[in-house]
Amino acid sequence: MRRRRAAVAAGFCASFLLGSVLNVLFAPGSEPPRPGPPPGPSPAPGPGRRGGRGELARQIRARLAEVQRYARGGPGGGRPERRRLMDLAPGAPGLRRPRPPRWPPGPGPRLGCAALRNVSGAQYVGSGYTKAVYRVRLPGGAAVALKAVDFGGHDLGSCVREFGARRGCYRLAAHKLLKEMVLLERLRHPNVLQLYGYCYQDSEDIPDTLTTITELGAPVEMIQLLQTSWEDRFRICLSLGRLLHHLAHSPLGSVTLLDFRPRQFVLVDGELKVTDLDDARVEETPCASSSDCTLEFPARNFTLPCSAQGWCEGMNEKRNLYNAYRFFFTYLLPHSAPPTLRPLLDSIVNATGELTWGVDETLAQLEAVLNLYRSGQYLQNSTTSSSIEYQHIPDSTIPQEDYRCWPSYHHGGCLLSVFNLAEAVDVCESHAQCHAFVVTNQTTWTGRKLVFFKTGWSQVVPDPNRTTYVRAPA
Repeated sequence: MRRRRAAVAAGFCASFLLGSVLNVLFAPGSEPPRPGPPPGPSPAPGPGRRGGRGELARQIRARLAEVQRYARGGPGGGRPERRRLMDLAPGAPGLRRPRPPRWPPGPGPRLGCAALRNVSGAQYVGSGYTKAVYRVRLPGGAAVALKAVDFGGHDLGSCVREFGARRGCYRLAAHKLLKEMVLLERLRHPNVLQLYGYCYQDSEDIPDTLTTITELGAPVEMIQLLQTSWEDRFRICLSLGRLLHHLAHSPLGSVTLLDFRPRQFVLVDGELKVTDLDDARVEETPCASSSDCTLEFPARNFTLPCSAQGWCEGMNEKRNLYNAYRFFFTYLLPHSAPPTLRPLLDSIVNATGELTWGVDETLAQLEAVLNLYRSGQYLQNSTTSSSIEYQHIPDSTIPQEDYRCWPSYHHGGCLLSVFNLAEAVDVCESHAQCHAFVVTNQTTWTGRKLVFFKTGWSQVVPDPNRTTYVRAPA
């Protein structure tokens, strides 16, 4: 077994992220990207391919210019950089050896190729049109995500079919990965996935293939989220509101996510983070009149004003906001929320669905909900003093006598968060089967206590981390 693991690790390092090696590393039941074509000279472009190598070179240069623009600091440009990232060699059909970007100093050391020499537990996570994502464990034990161009993906495959230049097509696809790497660095924020580093290395017949090393997150599964507590669902919406506010006021200008779907995000310790930025855009839409400023969505369209400077006002911001409404807010915000908070939550959903608010007002209202919830002010009109008394048994718990409720933090029982003891009593009295509850020393992200609700107290056992409350005899 040890010999096999050593062989896998060696193969992984030598030919990283190629299907011929990674097929032995995938988790059972996954569908990894198809292996790329065998090494060899690239086929010549056929007569039907428009523009041939010259057109491919033009596209690479255009994509490189976008990357350099973001690396300099935004659409306005600035002083040109001396380095050239994955640039075309002047006057030559080939490609110049790419040079790694020099980032401004960031938190913690940068990871490079040395960090990937002895990785373990490599596992295919997923792929899109351009990139494939893998999960690996570094020698120190930390789990990270690795992103690389998918050699069997749509972007590389369609380009090779059109231009017949595998190396050039790899460079074209890799520029999207490089763009994402630059944006992850430039847009640093708690709700943007962290970039840990990158590595250039040779793979098959393509020199200096690029791999990025990022924070690892869990995919966003909407069906699972609908079964979680309202508090956790609200946290995701608040995370999204904070992210959109940051994108609207970023150092690069207003950033829009052209490909805005749940699969572009991940969850890290309950926080929503954007992970896919290769389809982000900073430039606002130019216009001659308001008729040029139409935001089109499957369910409805919006027309925005055209500014005197010839730009559609707030189009990047409003596109992000409406997508947040239709993919997240409408499903996650109002359902099973505390009754006293629902009017405010309905206002947020309605205003973002009609685009009557911008991101600043939306975030302000989400933060107001958080303040009401975290401070317990939402209970002022709902919690009433109970006429039923509960006996306090410190340092104890009830190991059995569970019942299920929804939504619960525990699938086998009824585990809910409460602001204080009075709310725990109210919850117990609202459940016909509840006759006792156990307050744990665990808290949620808002600082609320987690409480188990029980059908009875026939067996109470010692537990220094919990306190039991049982309904006193009438």
